[in-house]
Amino acid sequence: SVAKGRAMSSAALKKIAKAAGGETSEIETQVAQELHNLEVSSSELKADLRDLVFRSASEVDIGGGKKAIVVFVPYAQLRAYHKMQTRLVRELEKKFSGRHVLIVGQRTILGKNYARASKNAGPRPRSRTLTNVQNSILEDLVYPTEIVGKRTRCKMDGSKVLKILLDPKDQVNVETKLDTFSVVYKKLTNKEVIFEFPVLEP
Repeated sequence: SVAKGRAMSSAALKKIAKAAGGETSEIETQVAQELHNLEVSSSELKADLRDLVFRSASEVDIGGGKKAIVVFVPYAQLRAYHKMQTRLVRELEKKFSGRHVLIVGQRTILGKNYARASKNAGPRPRSRTLTNVQNSILEDLVYPTEIVGKRTRCKMDGSKVLKILLDPKDQVNVETKLDTFSVVYKKLTNKEVIFEFPVLEP
């Protein structure tokens, strides 16, 4: 019934923890609904999902007609998401017709003036510096695959590109997502990165 559908939507919307007054987009409503559906119907995920929320979600155009969905979750809940991430992402990607789903912790970057601006604060925590936050985003995007190396390559025009080397044991599962990782990272940080697997010597 319409009333039941409306009630279900309001229950689903509790999965979104937005700042007061924040508007909810269509993709965020869809993600909330799917998380709620899994919480209700998946015996495997129900207990893990019950207390989890997300902050926001956005759709990113990957090119070639492909899109990805980036779900930003509260940093304090990131570890809980990681515990079931492989299963959760698999279910969400089925629901979203094969669009890649990426889960990223919501972090606050504190500028260099942080200590001066706040009278009683200590020094700026290292985990909140721009570089550290960007490194953490890299790790979130590829999770549960591990980053095994980083190389900086200079291009002909003098610009630098960071190459991220991923654990080859996950190559079969992750190979189709390498472009998605690069496009989403550029969108989030404005930095160009290439993801690849190290060439193993025979």
